This record gives sequence, C-alpha cells and structure tokens, in this order.
Amino acid sequence: EGSNYVDVNFKIDERTGRIVMMGALDNLVKGAAGQAVQNMNLLFGFDEAEGLNLVPMFP
Repeated sequence: EGSNYVDVNFKIDERTGRIVMMGALDNLVKGAAGQAVQNMNLLFGFDEAEGLNLVPMFP
C-alpha cells in the first residue's frame, strides 16, 4: 500500500541491434498534485490523507 506503480518494457530495434527501454511511473501523489489534494482536504475539514492512499490505476 502506498507504493508507486512502474511499468517497464523494452523493444529490440532489428535495424540497429539496440534495445530501446521505456518506463512509465505513476507518482501523481508525490508532487504538487498530491500536496494540492492534501491542502484541499484540510481546507474542507476532511481527513488529510483522504483520496491519497488509493491503488494506482493501470492503463
């Protein structure tokens, strides 16, 4: 609970023989967006962590 989800994948470029790696990190609540939700919760009298301890969505 509370961990970020990371999706990592790779593809081999047949033309160059190189590996192309990609990663997508779901860290929405780690920055300004999470801080904004936390501040809104306090402003409206909700629990400070309301809506922040959810399981990340996988596309």
